[in-house]
Amino acid sequence: MSTPIPPARVPQEERTRAMRQRLMEATVECLVEYGWTGTTTTVVSKRAGVSRGAQLHHFPTKSDLVMAALDHLSERRHTEIAASAARLPPERGRTRAALNLIADLYVSPVFFAALELWVAARTDPVLREAVAPLERRFGRDAHRYTVSLLDIDESRGRNRQLVQATLDLTRGLALAASLSDDSARRAMILDAWAITLDHELDKDPR
Repeated sequence: MSTPIPPARVPQEERTRAMRQRLMEATVECLVEYGWTGTTTTVVSKRAGVSRGAQLHHFPTKSDLVMAALDHLSERRHTEIAASAARLPPERGRTRAALNLIADLYVSPVFFAALELWVAARTDPVLREAVAPLERRFGRDAHRYTVSLLDIDESRGRNRQLVQATLDLTRGLALAASLSDDSARRAMILDAWAITLDHELDKDPR
């Protein structure tokens, strides 16, 4: 009779990483579903299937948990966008395809979760102080990705202003999408904006 092989033990470091991952994903889901006020550490730990003690050990406060969640999932989202960018057409149709990816930065659970946080921070000075650096980082990252996706030199002509206008436009469209399915109108506006960018961007003739 053969001796049964015991199941492989999962290293503690891997178990901890997986638990933190569940907590951060559950935090974003709760922010989108319940808003800032309804997202409590108890609700998050229950959804993640993590004990309150373990959750408090890694994230002592609600703000700690939310900041870590948005930071982590934003990084993951940018990694996904970067992978998609590698498949963009080199010339014809690139601008319109790039606008879809830029819009995806905002029409996403991570953006809607951050939106809940920013609204709450408007009237909470302590939260606002914690949120401000994260919001600035989001802005810098979005700008950098837009320049890369459009494949332009932002120092040429009015490129920098056009990049900022693109971000303002896609962010505004995302706000509309937070209340209802606005995908058809968004597509038409992005179609028109792609034509404008192709005409107005000062591209390196390389």
